[in-house]
Amino acid sequence: PAVWQNPYLNVFKHFRVEEWRRSAKEGDVTTFMDKTLKGTVYRIRGSIPASNYIQLPKTSTQSLGLVGRYLYLLFRPMPNKYFVVHLDVSTEDNQVVRISFSNLFKEFKSTATWLQFPFICGASKGSVYENTAKTSKQDLLGAAPANVRWTCLMLDLQYILSMYVNRRYSHLKSVKLCSNLLVKNLCTSDLLFDPGVTFSEARQSNLACHGMSPMPREMAFPVPKGEKWHDRYDYIRFPSDGSKLPYDSIQKSCSSPAAVLEDAVHELPQLVTLTKAVRDRLSLIQQITSPKAVSTPWRESA
Repeated sequence: PAVWQNPYLNVFKHFRVEEWRRSAKEGDVTTFMDKTLKGTVYRIRGSIPASNYIQLPKTSTQSLGLVGRYLYLLFRPMPNKYFVVHLDVSTEDNQVVRISFSNLFKEFKSTATWLQFPFICGASKGSVYENTAKTSKQDLLGAAPANVRWTCLMLDLQYILSMYVNRRYSHLKSVKLCSNLLVKNLCTSDLLFDPGVTFSEARQSNLACHGMSPMPREMAFPVPKGEKWHDRYDYIRFPSDGSKLPYDSIQKSCSSPAAVLEDAVHELPQLVTLTKAVRDRLSLIQQITSPKAVSTPWRESA
């Protein structure tokens, strides 16, 4: 039905965000040339997230109408700060469900129309933050570390609605990116993209036959010659694997994207090698953020 959105849609490009005709900005929103990505990014900052943001579409009466199952957000939390992201998603029975995630949230909370996920920020490889043993969930949650990395976050909107509110996904209605964030772009698709796989590696592994593709070039982060993508950036896939159990926080998985495909593709090569310190930290995160039998209800503030 939405052929123009296939095989993927570059959201910022399609809606011409820089013109602010089909999108809106409020508060301290600027652009600058990022040295890591070697390109222009949007910087959203301010002490009050609700007063500093980028919103698509421009008004709440409009809808993006994006039907892709997966949403990819290319962003970097600002060091030592808190950020919030809101996604309004429409179901097949015309119910709007808000999906929010933030490193400001301390625990997962939900109602029939609002899901609130804590976001655990990662740190640069070899940093003190990465290698420090953590003993409680409260230690892991909170403001982004000083050397937080650029991240490709993939959200399976269809899965989230099905598992958390038992509804069928229709389309993405709106996106609100609140301070404090650096944002490169948004992308929607029905394809699973692995940003750490090159086009030549994808051909050799025949990933296309298993529904996985390398990240489109216009959405990709640059990787210097001789370096690996996963040594410079973070990839977060939510949910992180094929488990039927809901998760109560969003954080980096210790597995490569290729490793969480269905059983039929377990023979694919492992594309990411993690240090023992990283594996230990991520294993601890998995233990302390294990699913709860009953989620805590909460009310939307006025």
